Amino acid sequence: MAERHRGQGERQMSFVHSSPVGLPGLAAMAIGFVIFLLSLMVARRGAVKDAGQQRKSRRSLVGIVVQGCGIGFAGFGPINVGLDPLSPFAIGQAVLITLLMAMVIGLFVTSARALGQNWSLVARTRSDHSLVTTGPFAHVRHPIYVALFLFMIAMAVAFGHPLHLLASVPLYIIGTWLRIAEEERLLRDMFGEVYDRYAARVRRFVPGIF
Repeated sequence: MAERHRGQGERQMSFVHSSPVGLPGLAAMAIGFVIFLLSLMVARRGAVKDAGQQRKSRRSLVGIVVQGCGIGFAGFGPINVGLDPLSPFAIGQAVLITLLMAMVIGLFVTSARALGQNWSLVARTRSDHSLVTTGPFAHVRHPIYVALFLFMIAMAVAFGHPLHLLASVPLYIIGTWLRIAEEERLLRDMFGEVYDRYAARVRRFVPGIF
């Protein structure tokens, strides 16, 4: 009996096991997160809330929750700060995280700027809604979701939880699919053939591929 309980405890510990990380990577993640959070606050201030709103979908909230669970699980668990801050591996982690967060912030800021008053957390269209096809939207239809995916990867690397991505990525994909299905339905209903031509020309996530 004692051995069985010990085995269960060991399995639970392995489930939340963290790979060793270094302080430089954690610092890069913290700085990137603060900048990203400030960018999000600016985007929300620049968006029109409900004035002139035509339709707003609440079903996309389910997708937001599932996406959030995927992102949250990528960072869940203890953080093992066991690397020498000056070791090549710790510095390599910091460089990778810095690059990922730079892409996250760059994609989000340019996307929010292109969307302007159209930006919204929950899928919706407004009476004065316009179809945005400039900035990152000229290359992919959902650049903000690409940014969030990169953020999830960066967090898993920074916190030493790369194995958590085995569950986080599928959750994120499901949540994202729920959201884009609703968003694209609303846009197609509002813009018709104009949106169909745009969707035929521009891929969802990876330019020219997917």
